[in-house]
Amino acid sequence: MAKKNENKTVTTEVAPADFIGTVEHDQRREDAETLLELMGRATGFPAKMWGPTIVGFGRYHYVYDTGREGDWMIVGFSPRKAKMVVYLLPGYEDLSEPLSRLGKHTIGKSCLYINKLADVDLDVLEELVKTSVETMQGMYDTFPE
Repeated sequence: MAKKNENKTVTTEVAPADFIGTVEHDQRREDAETLLELMGRATGFPAKMWGPTIVGFGRYHYVYDTGREGDWMIVGFSPRKAKMVVYLLPGYEDLSEPLSRLGKHTIGKSCLYINKLADVDLDVLEELVKTSVETMQGMYDTFPE
């Protein structure tokens, strides 16, 4: 029998702006404030905290063939100590062209790592956020929170 929402990371009642205000590194905090505004504008969704350190926008429900299911944010970010992590789902398979225009970054499966926002083109980042949201809306039932 499938377990409902097996994710350990779920939304909280903490205000994203309050969390961002606690980020110690000045540049990372300023970049997080910029991403909060950029992603809110690009998605049209309100920001919610996912666990203690991830700011997410929108939500989708997934069910794997194994029966595992849960909810996760559509896009988000986390101002980590080493780098800013931007979560764009479902990954970067079809995003090589805009990524080539983004600027200095590295990627993981669904993570975009940026040292500081000054290293990237914010218009391209906003394009990537919008593309990610559109892709997810075509694949899953999505919700504004």
